[in-house]
Amino acid sequence: MNNENAAKARQVNRLNLREIRSSRSALSVVSASALLVALLWMVLELLLSATGNPALLMAPAELAQRTASVATATIPGALVGAGLALALAGVGLLAAACLPGTKPRHILENARAAVVVDSEVLAAAASRSARTAARLAPEQVTSSVGRKSIEVTVRPTSGHAVDVDAIRDAVEGETAGYRLRKPLAVKVAASRQGVVGA
Repeated sequence: MNNENAAKARQVNRLNLREIRSSRSALSVVSASALLVALLWMVLELLLSATGNPALLMAPAELAQRTASVATATIPGALVGAGLALALAGVGLLAAACLPGTKPRHILENARAAVVVDSEVLAAAASRSARTAARLAPEQVTSSVGRKSIEVTVRPTSGHAVDVDAIRDAVEGETAGYRLRKPLAVKVAASRQGVVGA
């Protein structure tokens, strides 16, 4: 029974990670397509050269000659710039391949199923709780959710003060009900320039 629970927990964790991590398929397809086009072009140029036909863009012998003369025929600054650009592109592709990309989602604690919530849903819930606690109109409260925190901005009516601690407590109570695997810190900011009107 213990082994079944552990296997179930591993499966739920795998599904959760799949839901919060972004796919690299688009980058993989673009990279593979670029390499495939370059390879097919080289094969086509070799076939045209072997059969005595004119080159499509550049004959392999001419390409080899130009490649060999790049160091002497090109301005050194341009070579350094091109080398840096290629190195940065390589580092970017390597980082994209190794680092996990994330979607704006958060995992909810649930031992039986994989459950995630979008950051937009958390932001809407935080705004609703904050405006209820402060008795404000919907347009007077905005929220944004990052990876580690929820930021709530309150713009009270001009001349009226709001209790920032009560708003923070209300938002913390709302997010605690979601049982997030990684709790988010709540930051509340009250704008000094209030909304004009009652």
